[in-house]
Amino acid sequence: MGYKLGEVILSRDTIARRVKELASDIANDAGKDKSLVIVGILTGAAFFLTDLVRELPEELDVRVDFMSVASYGDDTKSSGVVRIFHDLKSSIEGKNVIVVEDIVDSGLTLSHLLELLKSRDPTSLKVCVLLDKYERRKTEVKVDYCGFRIPDKFVVGYGLDCAGMWRHLKDIKYVIEE
Repeated sequence: MGYKLGEVILSRDTIARRVKELASDIANDAGKDKSLVIVGILTGAAFFLTDLVRELPEELDVRVDFMSVASYGDDTKSSGVVRIFHDLKSSIEGKNVIVVEDIVDSGLTLSHLLELLKSRDPTSLKVCVLLDKYERRKTEVKVDYCGFRIPDKFVVGYGLDCAGMWRHLKDIKYVIEE
């Protein structure tokens, strides 16, 4: 089965405006005296995380770390099996942590990840996602900061890929299965 690009659902300008709003919300919630550990979930969230942290005020103490977690492989549907390929380099015990994810749909991967991170005793643990496919939820997860709710269609661009393709696109587009 092959894939081709469909229409743009979120333009680069729309994404940029929303990222600024999310950064403002995070900064307001954090307050001036707080420090944050931003945990990016590789590889998809790298683009979003980069733009997001650049919009945070300089006064905030922001640390960035990464995890690599996967449940998709080269398919367009989650396998339900969560694998951790790369773990955090630093302890999050006693820290205010925000997990930054590109997309949440079934919630299974994120739920598994949050349980793991909670066991490491952070002071707070919040979630920021660029895209939320809420209608696909199989397990409830709390999303504290959400960029956009989208319908149940596979999308690519701005870090999201389909079997490794189209991650570099500046806009987010639908994928059409041929």
